[in-house]
Amino acid sequence: MNAAGRPTGPNEDSPRGDEAVGHLQEPLEGTIALKNYIDGRWVQGQSREQCEVRNPATQKTIALAQMSSAEDVNEAVAAASRAFPEWSQMTPLARTRCLFELRELLEQNFEDLSRVQTMEHGKTIDESRGETRRGIENIEVAAGMPSLMMGKSLEDVASGIDERVQNQPVGVFGCIAPYNFPFMVPLWYVPYALALGNTFVLKPSPRAPISQVRLCELMEEAGFPPGVFNLVHGGASTAEAMLDHPEIAGVSFVGSTPVARHVYKKCGETGKRVIAQGGAKNFIVVMPDANLDRTIPALLTSFFGNTGQRCLAGANAVVVGKDRGFYKELVSSFAEAAGALRLGYGLDESVQMGPLQAEDRKEVVLKYIETGLAEGGKLRCDGRAPSVVGDYPENCFIGASVFEGVRPDMRIAREEIFGPVASVMQVDDLAGALEVIDENPFGNSASIFTCNGGIARRFRQVVSCGNVGINIGIPAPMAFFPFGGMKDSFFGVLHGQGRDAIRFFCESKVVIERWF
Repeated sequence: MNAAGRPTGPNEDSPRGDEAVGHLQEPLEGTIALKNYIDGRWVQGQSREQCEVRNPATQKTIALAQMSSAEDVNEAVAAASRAFPEWSQMTPLARTRCLFELRELLEQNFEDLSRVQTMEHGKTIDESRGETRRGIENIEVAAGMPSLMMGKSLEDVASGIDERVQNQPVGVFGCIAPYNFPFMVPLWYVPYALALGNTFVLKPSPRAPISQVRLCELMEEAGFPPGVFNLVHGGASTAEAMLDHPEIAGVSFVGSTPVARHVYKKCGETGKRVIAQGGAKNFIVVMPDANLDRTIPALLTSFFGNTGQRCLAGANAVVVGKDRGFYKELVSSFAEAAGALRLGYGLDESVQMGPLQAEDRKEVVLKYIETGLAEGGKLRCDGRAPSVVGDYPENCFIGASVFEGVRPDMRIAREEIFGPVASVMQVDDLAGALEVIDENPFGNSASIFTCNGGIARRFRQVVSCGNVGINIGIPAPMAFFPFGGMKDSFFGVLHGQGRDAIRFFCESKVVIERWF
């Protein structure tokens, strides 16, 4: 973007201009300084540690975030606690008017917000636009809170006695956000919590915090009072301070399974509500009657969209049946299409897959590819030496890889890789496919491609996953449905989005009354 914050060519690295992000200062050429937002003010974090935010495509530093200390977290929670009484006593209509105003501002800044996500994460601009849209949809659902938070009542449960349930806000909530969907995931939670009358403290990922800073500025412009929404930058120690804080009533988290399990345990120890979304190893079952002309494009998007850094990304393709001809046709077509994907900087509209978010992520993916080869897998498409469009460093770029001959017990079939690596295996029948899925420790999503309604019905009834697709490669729930998850992919009772989020962020009070 140029100095006024407007879009320019794909080589520009400044994600905003002075008019768009007025509180930010540029300590280094081409670099912006990110501050905390506490009690309606932009303030410097007290930690001496800084986090460098790099554009993974260009490898240029685009921001520096000052990490937050426990004292910073205390200040943010104190501000949210002070704001809670007045905000919670406002009418739901008054609170949701702020959401309506925020929605309009997000629409006006739609393209700039999407470009920021591409610059800090690496995904393609179309993928960023999709993320922005999904975030806005959650705001639209939460704006219906005057109806959604209604309770229930019944007259004369006994003679002269009436009973009702009324939903009330709880207090201060926190979110520990991931880097793979830095704009959207916080909006699974924030709009619902605020519309219900709670206040909030958000910790964005230190890898990709700029889009949340931009969102915070627009929330301020939308009229949310000071202290209602607060943002603190930080890493693991900042997250621990939030988990330990006695005035935070609940925490939402999206990330890896080991960390999700820790968050879940810690919240149990401190009496907090918790939504902890963990890792994934998602399966896509292809029946022999599947329409390959439609299945292959869906597989490409599922396995390699967002460069495989998606909790709903396909990981294992399970081809059903003993027909080797069908199996070979699918693997050949899939590998050929994967090898033809156009890699480059995501702001280039012609690019189909961007880089991984960071160099350490590439190192992990490369090690898994070596492991897969050592375990006996055969690479039909090798992404280790990608051809990148444009003159960009290859630090974070890796192409799509497709393994065949994969067994369910192999590491590449069982462990989350979080990169563009597909494993193809073959089983005799649907029962065998369901058994393979059930034995995997993760349970985030599974899809099936078939033309047989009975098989599809059997699959959705039996499969042990929280999000199920029928001829859908990425079964991402709309904002008015909860985002599911089972087994090691989810810890908690209620999920993000929809009515689950409403239940999570409110307390149900039962009132039984008699009048003489």
